[in-house]
Amino acid sequence: MRQPEHVRAVQAFARRELIGKDAYLDSLAEAPLPLYERFADTGLANWWVPKEHGGPGLSLEDGVRIVAELAYADAGAAFTLFIPVLTTSMVSLYGSPDLRDHYLGKLVAGSGFCATLGSEHAAGSELARITTTARRDGDDVVLNGEKAFSTNADFAEFLVVVARAEHDPAGYLAVLVPRDTPGIRIDKRWDVLGLRSSATYQVTLTDCRVPAANVLRGNGLRLLEVGLNASRILIATTALGVARRIRDVCLEYGRTKQVKGAVLAGNAVFAAKLGQFEMQIDVMANQCLAAARRYDEIAARPDAAAEFLRVGTLKTALTTKMFCGQTGWQIASAASEMFGGVGYTHDSVIGKLLRDVRYVSIVEGGDDVLRDLVFNRYVVPVSQRS
Repeated sequence: MRQPEHVRAVQAFARRELIGKDAYLDSLAEAPLPLYERFADTGLANWWVPKEHGGPGLSLEDGVRIVAELAYADAGAAFTLFIPVLTTSMVSLYGSPDLRDHYLGKLVAGSGFCATLGSEHAAGSELARITTTARRDGDDVVLNGEKAFSTNADFAEFLVVVARAEHDPAGYLAVLVPRDTPGIRIDKRWDVLGLRSSATYQVTLTDCRVPAANVLRGNGLRLLEVGLNASRILIATTALGVARRIRDVCLEYGRTKQVKGAVLAGNAVFAAKLGQFEMQIDVMANQCLAAARRYDEIAARPDAAAEFLRVGTLKTALTTKMFCGQTGWQIASAASEMFGGVGYTHDSVIGKLLRDVRYVSIVEGGDDVLRDLVFNRYVVPVSQRS
């Protein structure tokens, strides 16, 4: 079946800019990489932003197909390009009309990036324990705190900061902060094990002052839950892309590697492993698309903002991320063994792919955190919840 035009454009970009450049993409080169500017030439930068704000307005199902192609070539590039969906979805759903028109319109016009500041070292996965504060001062809000992990923050057009309301310990806000606001300090870029073509930072906020109108509507933690739905599904999709690349790398290796006087691809054990990979990849693809369609069903409703708030964390977003992260890791681990000693060196791309896919089960909630969330939200009967 012929691929949609936007998928073909991404495939061409990946072949031109990413495939065959694994050493460079794995080098922690200065961010942002120039290739992200060239991605804008496809017309697909921030492809999910609604058309009323100048964006392409593609669905999350379209996004799954795009990210699968990008991640096939490099998961770090895919992550950099899609992770702003977390930030923009919060602004699009819960920002004022003025905020949406100005900041989303500017983002699309400049093919720019944005970032979310949520996680903190001490709080870990318990975001209710964050210590970053938002204090009302006249017509402004003043932010103070330290955020541990924020991808794209240094070169973002704007940030959405999740903070505790200073005078209401039970209250949380999500605040849009332009990147050039005084008081934002980038403490360091993390030297990550995988996704090294992306850039994740530790950020300190000191008396960052923005208009109170920049506060998004609703409880900040709940808004973050809603935003994480789309990004978790696309994070899962990167595992799909990496798994497909691993399958093809293994097949190519099997066609050239000699074992007992015959090519490895003719070995029944080797063939069975690749058959197993294909089965797992097919299920991953179907799961990512199904989760995206569930998200799109809600997003298309006239009351989408209210319905997302009611639902909060989508079960399909959680289970898809967990399943694809675990399955992608199984495929990568088995593939590294198939390469023998070479699979444990930098001479083979398998090592990079293994490190890249590991992030799926770590970021935006590790598997143990998500298991607990699935149990409490979707296993325990409502009448028995504490």
